[in-house]
Amino acid sequence: MKNIHVKSISDYVKVSFVVIAALIISLSSCQDHRIPLPGQGIQPTGPKPAYAPSIDPQMQAVIEELGRLNPVPLYTLTPQEARTKPSVKDAVNSLLDKNKITPPKANVAISQRTIPGFGGTPIRIVVYTPAGAASSAPVIVYLHGGGWVIASPEVYEASSLALAQNTGAVVVSVDYRLAPENKFPTAHEDSYAAYKWVKENASTIGGNASKVAIAGESAGGNMAISVSMMARDRGLGLPVHILSVYPVANNDLFTDSYNLFANAMPLNRPLIEWFVDKYFRTLADGDSPQISLVDVADLRGLPPTTIIGAEIDPLQAEGRLLRDKLQSQGVSVTYQLYSGVTHEFFGTYAVVPKAQQAQELAAIQLRNAFN
Repeated sequence: MKNIHVKSISDYVKVSFVVIAALIISLSSCQDHRIPLPGQGIQPTGPKPAYAPSIDPQMQAVIEELGRLNPVPLYTLTPQEARTKPSVKDAVNSLLDKNKITPPKANVAISQRTIPGFGGTPIRIVVYTPAGAASSAPVIVYLHGGGWVIASPEVYEASSLALAQNTGAVVVSVDYRLAPENKFPTAHEDSYAAYKWVKENASTIGGNASKVAIAGESAGGNMAISVSMMARDRGLGLPVHILSVYPVANNDLFTDSYNLFANAMPLNRPLIEWFVDKYFRTLADGDSPQISLVDVADLRGLPPTTIIGAEIDPLQAEGRLLRDKLQSQGVSVTYQLYSGVTHEFFGTYAVVPKAQQAQELAAIQLRNAFN
């Protein structure tokens, strides 16, 4: 992939930044009731799905659009085929296009470079630098989701852009190697290698090595915790904060939320089984401390952690269990469960109001950690 130095951000990120700015202006003049919220005018076309009677309208519209764009379940495809299919990002952009929303640009520079991954194999990182960032800005190492099998920094770009824009930090999104071409623990070790590189080379990207946080969604939320454990155990400086969004945190596919949302979209039990089959070398890998955070991992000594959960998500229980395990081992935890939304909602903030709320919470927690 060729280098990209500066480019426009995706449509749904652009509109959200305008909304956030408008809300700030509005609050200062006590006229916030006049400012449109994300997704205003975007409504679902069908009834609520049986698995989600509480789903919010804008979230339902995103899920409907995703189903229209990609009606074939990913778990019926090869990994290579699945990686080419439309994502939640595409569904959001499609809804914005249908509603004739033409958002402006945001001032975030995007660049790429290659760094050593696990075993010295080169991996790619994408660096998001907000305009006006300090010469020695905080840094967020961001780990995307996709079950260790699909997706990329570009698929999850909305989250990286929002974190950069809302915190003033340089965000480093890691293009760790995927399975089944690269089995466990390659993605975990690539992510650790990227974190280590940032700690040792932060100044080369305009960052401050003493103010590095780590964040991730889903599989990336798992690795945000795991990488912090590896840093602790290998004598590397800990991140100042962990942001873990609907993380994989256990090896139990029959928790209450797995049973309740076994057929949910965009994440469900068959898809998770597909991910596990592709990433794990054997089923025993699921019992590793890097996967089963709530069962066998030693979480003592980790930095303050923020966990964001979605109600309509097989992984909902794992976020709660991770909160409880961290608290029991003396780690400071902030936990917020958002009702009416599904897995992958965090990056939908141009359409889904609760996603904007979650982004604001994440930004507040990170800014406080950097200060």
